[in-house]
Amino acid sequence: MAKEKDQIKMKHNSAKGTKNHHMVAETDGHNKSLDEINGSIEVPQNAGPWKTFLAYLGPGVLVSVGYMDPGNWITSISGGAQFKYKLIFVILLSSLIAMLLQAMAARLGIVTGRDLAQLTRERTSKVGGIILFIITELAIMATDVAEIIGSGIALELLFGFPLIVGIIITAFDVLLLLLLMKLGFRKIEAIVATLVAVILFVFLYEVVLSRPDIPGIFAGFVPHKDLVTNQSMLYLGLGIVGATVMPHNLYLGSSISQTRNFDRDDEKSVRSALRYTVADSNMQLTVAFVVNCLLLILGASLFFGTNSELGRFVDLYNALGNSKIVGAIASPVLSMLFAIALLSSGQSSTITGTLSGQIIMEGFIRLKMPLWAQRLLTRLISITPVLAFAIYYHGDEEKIEGMLTFSQVFLSVALPFAMIPLIIFTSSKAIMGPFANKMWVKICAWTSAIVLVILNIWLIATTLGIM
Repeated sequence: MAKEKDQIKMKHNSAKGTKNHHMVAETDGHNKSLDEINGSIEVPQNAGPWKTFLAYLGPGVLVSVGYMDPGNWITSISGGAQFKYKLIFVILLSSLIAMLLQAMAARLGIVTGRDLAQLTRERTSKVGGIILFIITELAIMATDVAEIIGSGIALELLFGFPLIVGIIITAFDVLLLLLLMKLGFRKIEAIVATLVAVILFVFLYEVVLSRPDIPGIFAGFVPHKDLVTNQSMLYLGLGIVGATVMPHNLYLGSSISQTRNFDRDDEKSVRSALRYTVADSNMQLTVAFVVNCLLLILGASLFFGTNSELGRFVDLYNALGNSKIVGAIASPVLSMLFAIALLSSGQSSTITGTLSGQIIMEGFIRLKMPLWAQRLLTRLISITPVLAFAIYYHGDEEKIEGMLTFSQVFLSVALPFAMIPLIIFTSSKAIMGPFANKMWVKICAWTSAIVLVILNIWLIATTLGIM
């Protein structure tokens, strides 16, 4: 136990009355988090703020992808279709919580040189570590469900593949990731940023054409009592939280924040790394927030109050080309843009999902596998229930997409199991030294965790008829 506590030390040296804090991450023989890319990107020394920020720009976009993956699409579009703009407040709240948690995750990785999975495994019992590993792996699988279904439907819409065939094809996207990994981490960041830009501009263009109710949108940022009293709205609201603040992203953020190479023994360098990394994260998460709002607004503009089906992927694709539903803006080009954005979302999420899976597997159970084997294994495990479901329902998109909302609610239930260790670690001065959470951060973080746990218990109880 004492050995574990000594694995990460904060050495305080005094000189002429001034204290300099030097962070030394002792790996105790274990590999660094994502060893092949850890510290692989150089940060210019004595450069201006803009050039330094550009060096740190990148990890935030990988983190933000998880906040706008296909799981977000179905919950946000459905939220707009069923409740118009009332759930925009949930997107705002979720995004603010995400910014807080991702900043904490980045600080944990930069200060300690360890990721959340490694620290959790080191500071829990063997049984506790296994339980947390299982929960986290299930969360990864739930995330994969969204990617698989989204990518499969996009392939069906773009190329006419039967949905079952499209789902099978997604099992081999591991080859895409392996190719990208050979290009270097900086190239991966640039490719993902391009995919995110495609998603943003497609939906911005389509929302502008849909002419939404602007006053109604702003009114949606005010919380509505139905969020608590309406079980359907609560269920979908938690789905949005689960889709927005996903547990695997906290592990990812704590790891890829370590990809920049700077002087970890110099407090000034560490503070600079924290400042630029958090700025990058918040900027990219703001983009994710805008995308999620656009999705909900588009669902409300096209589906709320109509006799059409709920805002599913295929529904929205068809609606964008149907003048009877969306009016004069209908165009096959808009439908095609939607499908391209959906495929971009699914594939960019694949990259971050793979990295998260590697972090969790190596951190919790210290099992190192070739990347292709690890990705193929987790993908096959995730694809099996989706494929079985698709075969059972003969490729019925509506039935299959119903799995998406459930998977996102599960992510919301799993989130506290990542949130709570993160809050504990980043609040500990023994671990973080002078970089431990300030009081206001602790209050906000613990309040978010407690409220989320209460809402999850309420949701489960009402669903089971206990309350």
